[in-house]
Amino acid sequence: MRLFDKVAIVGVGLIGGSLALAMKKKKLARKIIGVSRHKKTLSLARKNRAIDEGTQDLSIVRDADLVILAAPVKTILRLAEKIAPLVKRDCVVIDVGSTKEEIVSKLDRLFSRYVGTHPLAGSEKRGINNADPFIFEGSLCILTPTKNTDPAAKRKTEELWRKLGVRVVFLSGRAHDRILSFISHLPHLAAFSLIGIAPRQYLRFAASGLKDTTRIAASDPGLWADIFLSNAGLLKAVSLFEDELRKIKSAIKSKDRSLLIKILKGAKKKRELLE
Repeated sequence: MRLFDKVAIVGVGLIGGSLALAMKKKKLARKIIGVSRHKKTLSLARKNRAIDEGTQDLSIVRDADLVILAAPVKTILRLAEKIAPLVKRDCVVIDVGSTKEEIVSKLDRLFSRYVGTHPLAGSEKRGINNADPFIFEGSLCILTPTKNTDPAAKRKTEELWRKLGVRVVFLSGRAHDRILSFISHLPHLAAFSLIGIAPRQYLRFAASGLKDTTRIAASDPGLWADIFLSNAGLLKAVSLFEDELRKIKSAIKSKDRSLLIKILKGAKKKRELLE
């Protein structure tokens, strides 16, 4: 069932491209336009049949019914100001940024039908070549409406994600960032740190333990720098992580096996809740 006539996706990388492919597969839009700074990206997106038309010109959003900002956090904030004077008043605008409080605070003022969203799906890989129409199926998407959110825009945005096979939950932007600081942003920070301190000459001995633990450190550094800098709650998560490391370090230093086992058991039980 078609939800939109014309969709403009600003940023046709992994997530934007995957959204385009998924919406086409589900026939949710008559026409999908891709916007990118890079001609090569647009060419690949057309070749992969993710988009019907590609352009580097933001003015293409003028007659869109849905605009999706699928870019890094700081880029979303910058592009939103350029797009705001161009979109129709009844156009639904969503973003897929990985932090929400700063984005929602700004975009909620710029667009009359804005809804913040964050699909918890993706990969350490990037680019339109890695776009996958099935990447969202069975995943979770967090919507961050505010008291100003247009009810019809909220319903239509929720319907869009549900039709893509996604479970939807609602949080405030602040709650989103607080939760994500623990379940996504700190793990990425830890992965970057773990591989960062490993001596290069030791890497040839690395087995699955290091590879599995640091897989997400292969993610885009620029994208993650923006995420770390835009989540005010991350520093608290880092402090708690440092506290936990100090406890483990102290138990090892004092050779307190029972305390060390207690700490590790607690962590093991919590990890089993993810199964």
